[in-house]
Amino acid sequence: MFTLSEENYLKAIYHLEFDTNKGISTNAIAKKLDTKASSVTDMVKKLSEKKVLIYQKYQGVNLTVEGKKIAALIIRKHRLWEVFLFEKLNFNWDEVHDVAEQLEHIKSPKLINEIDALLGFPTVDPHGDPIPDKEGEITIRKKVKLSTLKENEETVLLAVKDSSDDFLRYLNKKKIAIGNMIKVLHIEPFDNSVLVEINDIELLITNEVAENLLVKENHII
Repeated sequence: MFTLSEENYLKAIYHLEFDTNKGISTNAIAKKLDTKASSVTDMVKKLSEKKVLIYQKYQGVNLTVEGKKIAALIIRKHRLWEVFLFEKLNFNWDEVHDVAEQLEHIKSPKLINEIDALLGFPTVDPHGDPIPDKEGEITIRKKVKLSTLKENEETVLLAVKDSSDDFLRYLNKKKIAIGNMIKVLHIEPFDNSVLVEINDIELLITNEVAENLLVKENHII
């Protein structure tokens, strides 16, 4: 069994490791968890003794196969709770993360599997992030930034790169949601702002917003 703090470390390292094959530095982990590097060193040594990660001084940290599975199952619980809160309890998508952070540490596999079945075995959370299966396996959908599309291309919104509360609230105000069909009408050469059509409504969004909307690979209509 792992403590709440140990689970948070495993999850943080999993996220940091996701896009790289290199060892994760203790400074990167400290920044991710908003803690001191010395505290990270103590914890990774402890987790190394539990055989869930490999720690080599000056070479960083990597999760073992078992460590990755444990971390993925924590993430599975987190994202299933987010779906439950969003679909069954009418939480907004900018409200689910903090509550799911608390609920993800519940130990009962039966509870999580029953919630999974109740929800119809969802594959993504309210932000479009993939939900690992019962074995900790994760299926990644191919996504591109909306900013990479050209005029007259149409696509569907799959996920958000920035899942901060402020950005999600901004999208709520603009009535932009996962699953929306998006057509690029015009790209402004001056600042790369994008005129799009969403739900039959024309909307001008900045390049920064377009950079943070992840969409299905496009096609010309």
